[in-house]
Amino acid sequence: MGKTWLLAFILWQIIPTEAAITVGGGVGINIGNGGGGVWIGGGINNSPTPSGPSVLKLSSAYTALQAWKSAITDDPFGILKTWVGSDVCSYKGVFCADSHGAMDSASGPFVAGIDLNHANLQGTLVRELSALTDISILHLNSNRFSGTVPDTFRDLSSLQELDLSNNHCSGPFPTVTFYIPNLVYLDLRFNSFSGPVPEYLFNKRLDAIFLNNNQFDGELPQNLGNSPASVINLANNKFSGNIPASFGFMSYKLKEILLLNNQLTGCIPEGVGLFSEMQVFDVSRNLLMGHLPDTISCLSDIEVLNLAHNKLSGVVPDLVCSLRSLTNLTVAYNFFSGFSQECSKSFFRNVGFDFSLNCIPGRNLQRPQPECSVIPGGGLSCLRIPSAQPSVCGALPGNLEVNLTSSSP
Repeated sequence: MGKTWLLAFILWQIIPTEAAITVGGGVGINIGNGGGGVWIGGGINNSPTPSGPSVLKLSSAYTALQAWKSAITDDPFGILKTWVGSDVCSYKGVFCADSHGAMDSASGPFVAGIDLNHANLQGTLVRELSALTDISILHLNSNRFSGTVPDTFRDLSSLQELDLSNNHCSGPFPTVTFYIPNLVYLDLRFNSFSGPVPEYLFNKRLDAIFLNNNQFDGELPQNLGNSPASVINLANNKFSGNIPASFGFMSYKLKEILLLNNQLTGCIPEGVGLFSEMQVFDVSRNLLMGHLPDTISCLSDIEVLNLAHNKLSGVVPDLVCSLRSLTNLTVAYNFFSGFSQECSKSFFRNVGFDFSLNCIPGRNLQRPQPECSVIPGGGLSCLRIPSAQPSVCGALPGNLEVNLTSSSP
């Protein structure tokens, strides 16, 4: 039920202040056991009578939704049985709002959002959906939509959230999303998109980027650091090459970045220490080498730090294990040769600390000695700040700055 109220709250915020959510299209809710699926509309047929320009908008919405209905080949829960007649605000999954402000010439209801999460619909997205120019939210996760995103979606000028996660979409990255002017939330995870990720993705003003569990490959764009997002999930793809140096110059708002289970190589950039508000940093199951940068100790709000299943070496330093917000530190399946006394105290601070399968003398569950005789990346040169003491938190010298170039889609 929490997700339902969150959706209603989001729509309330993005609809003009004079708008009122209609009962017919809005808060008639029918929730099954779909793990958070929300049906909005519920077939309640008491929407306000449209007038003026609203009639044209609802007529366009009717045409678009009927075209989409025709492209859906399986509807196991019978959701589309309610998609009959011209009153689109009574359709399950369709969220209408009533704009009736004195200054608003387009008074009357309009389609403001669609939420068909967990409906298990099979079909494709159709070009006609671009007629829903007032829609702010399009949530379609956990269905069986295939194909790609129609180019006409660039006309969805009010769209702020696009969630296509857990579907069967494929093809290259849908660059049409770059042209949706007000988009702030992009969720493409658990699909079959493939190929490289265009660098313009990280120039767009997105707050959340979810691309995990696809088949994207190639190197991460060098302008990764341009992104203002607070959450970036690129896990479980086929990205290769180094983590771009620009990573250390991303928005201070960054709270979570997940790069796990790719094929990334090289070092962890020293700039990681700039993210004093980061809470989750997961680069596990890659091919990263070298020592940990001292600046990891600057992650004062970090809760989950997962470096497991790489080829990292050296000593896990005191300052990392003493991070005050840390709840889980995982360095298993690397080549670390030791950890400090402070790390030993982690067991008494209720901090999960997994250091198994390393090369730490005198500790149980370590690698066989022959595996530790040659440390991977011994000749690797990581860019590090030369200092006898650990680097000052949040302060990196100017010579680490990178020249980031922006591009247009």
